[in-house]
Amino acid sequence: MLRHTFEAMGTEVECLVESDVPPRAREALDAAEAEIRRLEATLSRFSPDSELSRLNREGRIVAGPDLLRVVELALAGRASTAGRFDPTVHDAVVAAGYDRTFSEVAAVPARGSDPPGRCEGRVHVDRELGEIRLDPGVRLDLGGIAKGDAVDRACSLLRAAGPCLVNAGGDLAVRGVPRAGTWPVSVETPTGSVTLAVRRGGVATSGRDRRRWRCGDEERHHLIDPATGRPAASDLLRVTVAAGTAAEAEVLAKSLFLAGADSAAAGCDATGSPCVLVTLDGRTVLAGGLA
Repeated sequence: MLRHTFEAMGTEVECLVESDVPPRAREALDAAEAEIRRLEATLSRFSPDSELSRLNREGRIVAGPDLLRVVELALAGRASTAGRFDPTVHDAVVAAGYDRTFSEVAAVPARGSDPPGRCEGRVHVDRELGEIRLDPGVRLDLGGIAKGDAVDRACSLLRAAGPCLVNAGGDLAVRGVPRAGTWPVSVETPTGSVTLAVRRGGVATSGRDRRRWRCGDEERHHLIDPATGRPAASDLLRVTVAAGTAAEAEVLAKSLFLAGADSAAAGCDATGSPCVLVTLDGRTVLAGGLA
């Protein structure tokens, strides 16, 4: 098993590949890293030169295939979650104080501002023209789903060298079955950890326990409730869920976090989506077929 780690997208990225041909595996690992860095340069809201930043400034652009793909994934996620996942939370995230990279926010106290209110701004995609148009006052934050998409695409490239896993700060994808039969994925809980045996697809984690900061006397986090424009007041601390891809899992994790523990567990049981829920009061709830 070859392992390669690097910093990107505001987190540590870990790539694993099981291969009997190390030179080929190392080439694939380099290609996976290059793909993640390329997508970060295109889709980061923190880079003024990114294509996403240009869209947010100008409101209407002819977009490249990566931005088109991820915006369409995000809009499909909004539709499938009845608006709990929403890419138009950009201004709400900034108002909450997350107006710089997280390392900068953590180092210097955030000021924040009044929330913009309900999100759900309109986004228009013309696939034939390759054009994306935002309604006035609408800006996009694709951070989570862009990370999931990047992990999926990097993992697909790495698969050419053998069974593989790509993990970016809790958003991970696997392709191929290793000799051990499954990929063991450890999920932290208040009393230890739960190990998921992952054979395919993706896993994502969303929570308020890591990306959080203070604005005056108030603690805030980055998971915005689109209905209010404020950090979500969920009874959950953290959600980990498996899905067909890392991008799909990212959408589902945020939706479950906003739904709250009871609704999230019931929904995962109904759909068979394996999930681990950690509540604010320290309980661990397994649902979606986990026991």
